[in-house]
Amino acid sequence: MISYVECTARERLAQVLDRGSFHEWLPPAERITSPHLAQLGVPSAFDDGVAIGRATLDGHPIFVAAQEGEFMGGGVGEVHGAKLVGLLQRALRDRPQAVLVLAESGGVRLHEANAGLIAVSEVMRAVLDVRAAGIPVIFLIGGANGCFGGMGIVARCADHIVMSDVGRLAMSGPEVIEASHGVDEFDSRDRALVWRTTGGKHRWLTGDCDALVEDDVAAFRRAAIAALQAAQPVSLAALEAEHALLAARLRPLASGGDEATALWQRLGIADAARVPDMDVAELNTLGVNV
Repeated sequence: MISYVECTARERLAQVLDRGSFHEWLPPAERITSPHLAQLGVPSAFDDGVAIGRATLDGHPIFVAAQEGEFMGGGVGEVHGAKLVGLLQRALRDRPQAVLVLAESGGVRLHEANAGLIAVSEVMRAVLDVRAAGIPVIFLIGGANGCFGGMGIVARCADHIVMSDVGRLAMSGPEVIEASHGVDEFDSRDRALVWRTTGGKHRWLTGDCDALVEDDVAAFRRAAIAALQAAQPVSLAALEAEHALLAARLRPLASGGDEATALWQRLGIADAARVPDMDVAELNTLGVNV
């Protein structure tokens, strides 16, 4: 078993995709770097923190992107975002069987915030264009930096999300919430609180992700293949089901209780306090996620 969270972006690509099938576009040798970071005296990366290209997954042709969490927390800047948009726009032309995104991002880089925000909005629009063209977009989330901010929104625009139990997905990160509203609102040092509100288990139980796996690269590969094989065109029925799911999540909150454990209990888990101790196999038998 190889830990997904401990791998770099390129190590994940090598393990998740068919062996030797990844062909990178705009690799580090091209030295396409951010035009903003150097002006601020901040070190750059020759791939700007994201690898994009084509590959095969279980023999199926796909386009793929992998964010590098070790470079600025996977933050999206102008070039980083442009590479993602370019990948998605090329998918509209070449029509691969799917677009796979190995996401790890804290959101938009503060160093180039305006450019990054514009880039994220363009990525969202490109994801929706690709989906409308009948090409599924699949996200894998299991890196140490989670998937937050703009990329958290992008992920929820996708067809299918796979998370590990150590992965995290949310709009705002714990540190951002604490800085804005104080430690009484959200204590970012409380790891139990962080994971029971943004972690993979919580996101799977509440329907924000479609598959929950162990922190294992092979498990992510199997889940990605299953998502590829189960892909369905976007339909009105699917959108209505998503709205129904969101409405079902809001109803319990109206009756009081803002703790995740209260929500889990209202979803039908009798012993909700045990959820943090449950392994992935046990969680997958509960049948709560719809």
